[in-house]
Amino acid sequence: MKTNLITLMLSIFLLVSCNQTKKGEYADVKEATINSNNQEHPGKKLMETNCYVCHSPTATMEDRIGPPMIAIKKHYISENTSKEEFITNIQNWTKNPNEEDAKMFGAVRKFGVMPKTPFPEETINQIADYMFDNDIEQPEWFEAHFNEERGMKKGKGKGKGVQKKKVSVDSQDLTFEERGLKYALGTKAELGKNLMGTIQTKGTLEAVEFCNIKAYPITDSMSVVYNANIKRVSDKARNSNNQANLKELQHIENFKKLIEDNQEPKPIIEETDSQVMFYFPITTNSMCLQCHGTPNNGLDTEAYKTIKRLYPKDMAIGYDVNEVRGIWRIDFNKE
Repeated sequence: MKTNLITLMLSIFLLVSCNQTKKGEYADVKEATINSNNQEHPGKKLMETNCYVCHSPTATMEDRIGPPMIAIKKHYISENTSKEEFITNIQNWTKNPNEEDAKMFGAVRKFGVMPKTPFPEETINQIADYMFDNDIEQPEWFEAHFNEERGMKKGKGKGKGVQKKKVSVDSQDLTFEERGLKYALGTKAELGKNLMGTIQTKGTLEAVEFCNIKAYPITDSMSVVYNANIKRVSDKARNSNNQANLKELQHIENFKKLIEDNQEPKPIIEETDSQVMFYFPITTNSMCLQCHGTPNNGLDTEAYKTIKRLYPKDMAIGYDVNEVRGIWRIDFNKE
């Protein structure tokens, strides 16, 4: 049941469109942190882009929707684990996450089994390579939590992490691509955190109602936080307000080709003299199919009844795993 609840939570917030209300709510969001070391390793950026929405080092224990990456490292690496073993184990888990093969039983009990999302093999290789060889950022609370869990005074083996002083990242110090990703992933994480709280306290059907009322205000508030115009659009919109325009449809088709070819998508950046237009795909995983799959084949029946009541013109069904559900469209000033 818990897995189904979290399944619905992650799938709904990806692109359930809602009725707009005034901006300014849910605007208290922590700034991202940086580690000045190992900036050039491609696995670092891939990890931040693909993993940190659920496995962020900055989320509190109460707000998170998955264990931090340092926890994964500590559970998968012992004193005798080789890099080749580690990469193979991470590859095997991401290809077929299941309760029987889990190494983190506490995380499975708390968060459920992670969704199956077919990442390109090279993406996982780079992430795992970076994790094995480098200290990675960990939450301030993690070391004490891990030691208490293991009954140890100190961590052992190559699972050692690094507890960095949190440094506020000024958006002006980032590239346009990095700024856009920060805004997109930060908004996605805020949506997930708020929706998860609703699921835990009120249940899944209430979460559908929650998205109908609150997803737009949360997204709008993040636009205020980042001083940007943040939207999610699709070629198969649930709400007609999120229907992609001609240019956005072209970008969706380009991202679809990349995903079909099993390539790691990169943001599309367009510029005017004063503004940046950022585009990045929203892809489906196994959890998304609860609300975006095919009726009688993955799509939750009761959830779909509620969705049809709230969105009579809904087109956002019929998806399979690892398909482009829509894109982030974020506009922000250069200065």
